[in-house]
Amino acid sequence: MRFVAAILVCLIAGPVMAQDRTQTLADIRQELSVLFVEIQRLRGELNTTGGAAGTGAGGGTLDRVNAIEAEVTRLTALTERLQINIDAIVRDGTNRIGDLEFRLCELEEDCDLSTLGDTPTLGGVDPVTSGTPAAPTATPLAAPTPGAAPATAGPTSPTPGLAVAEQGDFDRARAAFDEGNFSDAALFFQTFTETYPGSPLSAEAHFLRGEAEANEGRWSQAARAFLDSFTVQPDGERAPMALTALGVALAELGQSEEACLTLAEVSVRYPGDPSATAAETERTRLGCQ
Repeated sequence: MRFVAAILVCLIAGPVMAQDRTQTLADIRQELSVLFVEIQRLRGELNTTGGAAGTGAGGGTLDRVNAIEAEVTRLTALTERLQINIDAIVRDGTNRIGDLEFRLCELEEDCDLSTLGDTPTLGGVDPVTSGTPAAPTATPLAAPTPGAAPATAGPTSPTPGLAVAEQGDFDRARAAFDEGNFSDAALFFQTFTETYPGSPLSAEAHFLRGEAEANEGRWSQAARAFLDSFTVQPDGERAPMALTALGVALAELGQSEEACLTLAEVSVRYPGDPSATAAETERTRLGCQ
C-alpha cells in the first residue's frame, strides 16, 4: 500500500505550492481588475485628447496602455497556469484516495466493492469553485492508542445552521460513544454521515466512528472512518488527529511501512500541532526509520 504516501504527498503539494507563490489567485484577480479599470480610463483619455497625438503626451499614454496590456496578459497566463496545476492536484489526490478506499474495502470482510460509489472531490467541493469547509465544533479527542479507550467529553454545543433532527441524531451517537457503547456509536455515526452528507459535523462524526470501531477491534473499518474524516476536511480541526489515527490503524492492520509513512506526514502537514508529537511517538514505538 505504498499509495498512502503518494496520496498524502499529493495532498501536501497543493498548499505548499500555493504558499511558495508570491501572489495568490485572489491577489492576481484583484490586480487584473485594477489594471482593466486603468486601461479603460487611459483609453478614455486617448479619445478625448486625440488632437494631442502628435505631441509627446499622446505617445506616453500609449506606452502606458501597451505596458498595462502586456502585464494583463502575463497575469492572465499566470492565473491560468496556477488554476490548471491546482485542478490537477485535486483530481490526482481524489483518484488516489479512491484507490485507498478500494484497498481498504478489500481488507474488510463485509465490504462489497460493487457498492463503492464515486469518491467525492478532495475537500468536498469541485475545483475552481472550492471554498473552506466549516470546522467541526465538538471537543477534540486524542488519537486512539491500541488497546486503550478514547477520552470522553461532555455533550457538544448546538452547531449553528444544523436542523434540530440533525443535531439530535449527532447527540444520540455522541451519547452512546461517551457511555462506552462503541458498537451502537459506530452504527449511529455511520447512519448520521449517510443521512446528512456535507454536514458541518461530518469530519467529527467520521472521526468518532473511527474511534468507536477501533475500540471494538475493527481496525479496517476504523481506518476507513479516519480516512473519511481526513478527506472531508483536510485542513479542518480534526484533520491532524484523523491522519495520526489512520497511521495507527494501518499499523494494527499489519501495514507497518505505510503506517510509518502516514505518521511522518503529520508533522509535515501540521507542524507544531500536538498530533505531530503523538505521531512521532507512535513512529518510535513502531521502530520507523
